[in-house]
Amino acid sequence: MNWLDQYKSNVVSVEEAVSVVKSNDRIFLSGNAATPLILTNALAQRAADLSNVEVNHILLLGDDPLSKPGMAEHFRHNSLFVGPGDRESIAEGISDYVPIHLSQIPALFRDGHIPLDVALVHLSPPDSHGFMSFGAECGASKGAAENAKIVVAQVNERMPRTLGDVFIHVSRVHKIVECSIPILESNLAGSSEIEKKIAEFITPMIEDGATLQLGIGGIPDAVLARIEGKQHLGIHTEMISDGVVNAVEKGIITSQKKTLHPGKVVGTFVLGTQQLYDYVHNNPLFELHPCDYTNNPYNIAQNEKMVSINSCIEVDITGQICSDSIGSKIYSGFGGQVDFVRGAALSKGGKPIIALPSTTKDEKISRIVPQLKSGAGVVTTRADVHYVVTEYGAAFLHGKNLSQRAEALIAIAHPKFRPELEEYLRTIKLKK
Repeated sequence: MNWLDQYKSNVVSVEEAVSVVKSNDRIFLSGNAATPLILTNALAQRAADLSNVEVNHILLLGDDPLSKPGMAEHFRHNSLFVGPGDRESIAEGISDYVPIHLSQIPALFRDGHIPLDVALVHLSPPDSHGFMSFGAECGASKGAAENAKIVVAQVNERMPRTLGDVFIHVSRVHKIVECSIPILESNLAGSSEIEKKIAEFITPMIEDGATLQLGIGGIPDAVLARIEGKQHLGIHTEMISDGVVNAVEKGIITSQKKTLHPGKVVGTFVLGTQQLYDYVHNNPLFELHPCDYTNNPYNIAQNEKMVSINSCIEVDITGQICSDSIGSKIYSGFGGQVDFVRGAALSKGGKPIIALPSTTKDEKISRIVPQLKSGAGVVTTRADVHYVVTEYGAAFLHGKNLSQRAEALIAIAHPKFRPELEEYLRTIKLKK
């Protein structure tokens, strides 16, 4: 049977496609803009027939019917990165969270730590050779599909066909549901004045010819908006955003000086507006790869002048970074922060940067604290931290002792919290 006949024979109704999921199965859902909403909604309709289905995923977008009230005995999330859809169910103890570096997730499936029965993914239509692209999100989806017993694909004619190590052949897919629906968009509200001020301290640290990794949020967007005048910047990152495309169009990002994949914008998922999805479609400038490649610190470090820019929830005065929880309440996940901090640290001329506003939005709580909240987890250790940046400046911590670190961090804390931080130093004998 040729690939086209095989494809046609596997096209089924959505009800038949999700019928492959059985009670006690471990399944995987692709995430971000490629969250397969048609499949998840159909699966939710089967809830009465199913029990104890473990749902593995990274960040899911859109409405999540599998974590609605009454679903707990049928589906239990095992989240590898927590988002709005499953945050509350984890807080209530009806979903689980796995703390893990993004670079290590595909190996969970490959090595049998999380054996998968079914992978539900969201793909582009096949090309003339029968290969479908993972489109807006490669991440862990490719690794999941390669190791699951059964692969169910939502094939969407509106999914951009991204290039790179991002393809799966028709012969590997067991059930196909065709659709034509918009790709999920993320229209961020823009950067606050504080985030723009933080970007003012970061952008001078970016040299011509540097390669950037930018996380999600207002600070990375503010940095991208301020890099005019820089030359031959490159991208090796997780998320490719509209801001990256804008910088490409202005000739700021060329990736020509990169030492790994010169001439290519490298990422593992694309998230933004429809204009972004149209731009990356069949565009050879962009390459998506699985996250165990993009986030491998060894690969990251091969880019000279690698600058990683990530945020966090709070930092203590010794430099311990909490990024995945507010106290003991899980908020997000490890993601790729440590992968890129370590990769940038190993890069020739690299700079790992953690950036955050000095306070919460109402200025009532300092985010530079004497101690992390009770129950908070350390994502990036104080031995890994190099630069911490707030709207009050940049603190360089690498190689400094505890007292020096504390003084550097207090100098970039909000002024009204500096006296109590200084007093804490005296109580623990780090300051006379």
